[in-house]
Amino acid sequence: MKILMVCLGNICRSPLAHGILQHLADEKKLGWTVHSAGTGNWHVGNPPDHRSVAAAKRLGYDISTQRARHFSTSFFDEYDHILVMDSNNLKDVLRLATTPQQRQKVRLFLPEGEVTDPYYDNALFDPVSKQVEQRCKELIAELEA
Repeated sequence: MKILMVCLGNICRSPLAHGILQHLADEKKLGWTVHSAGTGNWHVGNPPDHRSVAAAKRLGYDISTQRARHFSTSFFDEYDHILVMDSNNLKDVLRLATTPQQRQKVRLFLPEGEVTDPYYDNALFDPVSKQVEQRCKELIAELEA
């Protein structure tokens, strides 16, 4: 299974989801591949935000080796699931989809809403990372079944 996590710049939320889900899937030996990308291209090649790296580390995950990528339409064919962090990301990704099959792969990461972008508030990184971790555990249970 191949899963893509998507947020705006691919430096805060989607790297957390990418790293946490990959770590948990590896622990369970699921053979999944998890990556992340951003709908914006201004951070391409950069590591995750240092605050996301620190928040992940406090939970026991290392996301420091990731590098930001820009979402590409080729990802529709490459990934089984494309999970986006908020409604703007959802609109941006769905706008690029050209078939019903591509649209079916795209959904919000949180079924009950959006992952808050912590970029402008340092205090949000730890709660967001914990929320992402909890959802990653739920995703494994859902997708593994």
